[in-house]
Amino acid sequence: MSLLEIFFFYHAIVIVTLAAFIITRSNPVHSIVLMLILFFHIAGLYLFLDAEFIAAIQVLVYAGAILVLFLFVVLLLNLKAEMASRLYIIRWPLGIIVISMLLIVMFAGVKSFVPGPKGDFTIQLIAQETHTAAIGRVLYTKFLFPFEVASLLLLVAIVGAIVLAKKHIKT
Repeated sequence: MSLLEIFFFYHAIVIVTLAAFIITRSNPVHSIVLMLILFFHIAGLYLFLDAEFIAAIQVLVYAGAILVLFLFVVLLLNLKAEMASRLYIIRWPLGIIVISMLLIVMFAGVKSFVPGPKGDFTIQLIAQETHTAAIGRVLYTKFLFPFEVASLLLLVAIVGAIVLAKKHIKT
């Protein structure tokens, strides 16, 4: 087993284990801290794939901005009553059944996977220019409309969050 395989299997096992721990913790702050570790391991996998730009964006956007947003939401909510109730323990058997069915469907889908057509960018072309230039060229030419739609949806979500937060604050 080579060093790269050990690196990959370490990150893959840690990512799956952390994902399981995140959804099973009863304390949401502990889940957020585990999610931070998860995001750094995902960035490590991106580095393994020679996608340095995506790894940097993973750390900046997800480990930085999104995780802070999750932390603020968790701290703003009053979770004492929900943590005291034993409501979620009753649903564990149903959750295990649903997860088992989901895994069966997922493995069946992976077995029948047929790769699509190859894109315009080859490994040699990306090696000539940087990953950032290749991503930027594709994002702002071929996928400009979906990029703008995603930007508009994020803007609407931000405005909606401000409107909802403003209703609860009495000044």
